[in-house]
Amino acid sequence: MTDTSGPVVIRDRAGAVPAPPVARVIRGLSDRAIAWLFIAPTILLLLAINVFPLIWTIRLSFTNYRANKPNVPLRWLGLENYTSILADPDVWQAMQATAHFVIWTILLEVLFGFGLALLIDKKFRGHSFWTTVILLPMMLSPAVVGTFWTFLFQPQIGLFNYVVAFLTGIDPSSFQMIGDVPLAPWAIVLVDTWMWTPYVMLICLAGLRSIPNYIYEAAEVDRASKWRQFWSITLPMVLPFLMLAVLFRGIENFKMFDMVNLLTSGGPGSTTELASITLKREAFEKWRTGYSSAFAIILFVTVFGAANIYVKALNKVKQR
Repeated sequence: MTDTSGPVVIRDRAGAVPAPPVARVIRGLSDRAIAWLFIAPTILLLLAINVFPLIWTIRLSFTNYRANKPNVPLRWLGLENYTSILADPDVWQAMQATAHFVIWTILLEVLFGFGLALLIDKKFRGHSFWTTVILLPMMLSPAVVGTFWTFLFQPQIGLFNYVVAFLTGIDPSSFQMIGDVPLAPWAIVLVDTWMWTPYVMLICLAGLRSIPNYIYEAAEVDRASKWRQFWSITLPMVLPFLMLAVLFRGIENFKMFDMVNLLTSGGPGSTTELASITLKREAFEKWRTGYSSAFAIILFVTVFGAANIYVKALNKVKQR
């Protein structure tokens, strides 16, 4: 009998390739360590993009720094910028304009979005086509929407005034939506509602489609009317989705800038000057970088605090 164990061992040893050092290290790591290894670059990138600018902004908010005069000696002001902002009547006027814009846009978008979702959920003939048509405004850029509606609101050549004149019989040149002080705040509300109602509709439609059919079937067996089914089944089960839409749109509208800036630039006067536009003027027109940094921190704390309170209320609704 021929002993072949020696040649086999020699052949295996010759064919074996030593593992690279990195591969040996990774092979010795746990699954949790490997997961952290993969997400570490993303976390570092987020820290560099989000956390560092926030810390730098907080530091600048306590100084007299001006971006157009970087050679001026930096002076520590403490809370002087914050007290000046809270005592500035122009800032409070901008906050009032922002509150008017946020409250009315959310109210109208939720009403129209929920109503459209109820209609689309019926799955009538051609509902897919009409859903696509309704979603078109949401697909446009806010800059495009602002420019588009600027032409529509022109009293001489704009289509909006002629549609209102056709429906009401008034002179189309007798009013200017973005030029009259009483109408300008409602003009930006109208445009934002037109653009973002489809977004609320999608969220509400997802809520409606998540309701099991057997619940409605049981209600029909109990001879519950359609109105009773709406108040007892549809609205309570869609309420978390509605609150989620309010949260998203409230945060976005509180920091709205591009569409309103292109549509009215904060005018006429300061009627539609939202907090974001005031912040832009202080930072890039007056070059009060430290002051505008303090204003940005105040807006951040306001949104963050309100969102936290709202999320707690949303979680309580979900737990019901």
